[in-house]
Amino acid sequence: QVTLVESGGSVVQAGGSLRLSCAASGRAFKSYTMAWFRQAPGKEREFVAGIRPNGAYTEYTDSVKGRFTISRDNAKNTGYLQMNTLKPEDTAVYYCAAQVGSSMRFGPYGYWGQGTQVTVSS
Repeated sequence: QVTLVESGGSVVQAGGSLRLSCAASGRAFKSYTMAWFRQAPGKEREFVAGIRPNGAYTEYTDSVKGRFTISRDNAKNTGYLQMNTLKPEDTAVYYCAAQVGSSMRFGPYGYWGQGTQVTVSS
């Protein structure tokens, strides 16, 4: 069983940066694939970035490549999403998710956080 809690969402101007955190409970976090998803108003939830348990492999959706970086610190049971050069179209609720053996883009993910709001003003 894993509980995920996101933090770090805020209002930021276009071009700015934010770092989201995903704090996980439970010793098994280091065994889980972790990912970030986002959902903008009126749109479907979409995959943003994913990272394998040992951090050796990451994957990003095309629209954030070169701007966002996913990472994790298994000793701290925490995952991160560093977001740079933010754009208004990045505005969304961001969710972290975790599961053993998931396809990074398609899951399925059994554990989800409650989400954190990111708003990018132009």
